[in-house]
Formats: sequence, C-alpha cells, structure tokens
Amino acid sequence: MKAYYAHETAIIDDGCTIGEGTKIWHFSHIMPNCTIGENCNIGQNVVISPEVVLGKNVKVQNNVSIYTGVTCEDDVFLGPSMVFTNVINPRSAVNRRGHYAKTHVGKGASIGANATIVCGHDIGEFAFIGAGAVVTKTVPPYALVVGNPSRQVGWMSEFGHKLIFDENGMATCPESGEQYQLVEGKVSKIS
Repeated sequence: MKAYYAHETAIIDDGCTIGEGTKIWHFSHIMPNCTIGENCNIGQNVVISPEVVLGKNVKVQNNVSIYTGVTCEDDVFLGPSMVFTNVINPRSAVNRRGHYAKTHVGKGASIGANATIVCGHDIGEFAFIGAGAVVTKTVPPYALVVGNPSRQVGWMSEFGHKLIFDENGMATCPESGEQYQLVEGKVSKIS
C-alpha cells in the first residue's frame, strides 16, 4: 500500500521516492528518479523534472515547473505558476542536456506566484521572493526581494513578516515575538 496519495490523472515515473503523507494532485507529472519528502503537497498541473529533490512539507502550488538541478529544503513554499530555469543560454537547435545549472532553495523560503528563478542562483533560508519577481542573483537568508530584475527591499521573519530593525540592529517578529539581529548585512534569529 502506498504511503502517499496520487490522483488518478497524475503520472509518476519509475525510480521516484515519495514520502509518507504527500499528496499529488490532478494532471501532475513526477519524472524519473525524483525524491519528494514527507507531507508535501503537489498541486495540479505541476511538472517535476528528473532527479529533483524536495524536502519535507514542501508546498507546490498549481502550474509550477521544477526543472532538473533544483533542490528545495524542508518547508519551502512555491507559489502558483512560478518557474525555475536550468539552462542560462537555451537554444532550440543546441542540446545542452546534462549542462544544467543548479539552484538550491533553503529551508522555509517562500517564492511568490509567477516568479521566475534564473538557474544558478540559490535562495537562502526563510527568504521571501515577491510575486512576479525575476531572480537573477543569489538571495541571502531572510531577504525580501521584489521586481524584475529582483532587488532586495528588506528582511522577513520566519513567520513571513517584514522586519523593522532599530538603531541597534534588532527586530522582533510581530506574530511570533522572535528576535532577529542584523549585523554587517546578514540577519540571524536570536535563540
């Protein structure tokens, strides 16, 4: 008996590992040798290309494309119709299969609807990519980026609230009460 749910219209190719409690919805295609962690939710019309790795509790909304070379850590959110690329200079007449650039998405990061992540640029843990952003460079942990091309406009807490730092470089998440420190352009949560 399968420990995950797949809608009858979903296609799951050979060699995939799918964690317990994961749900795969209508018309999604999980290509060969993917690894999908426990308790993930794969929305409708999602394509997950060969050898993609998703951690636990990853939420993939409808119409998302995750191409070979992408890895996502636990608790990542991929918004509706966002897309990753895996070739910097694609040409129809030039076969670049096997020359895919890698993209790593850190734990707890959120990528908004219709965002595009250009390959080879990692997304730091708990970073927040605004809807429609086009990411063309690496995004640091806890960064808030928006626009095309994307630019950093602030910092986000692990609960998804914009952080306002005081003159001492300290901020508090209004929902969790957790404190964060900004030192030399890097944010860290204070335990």
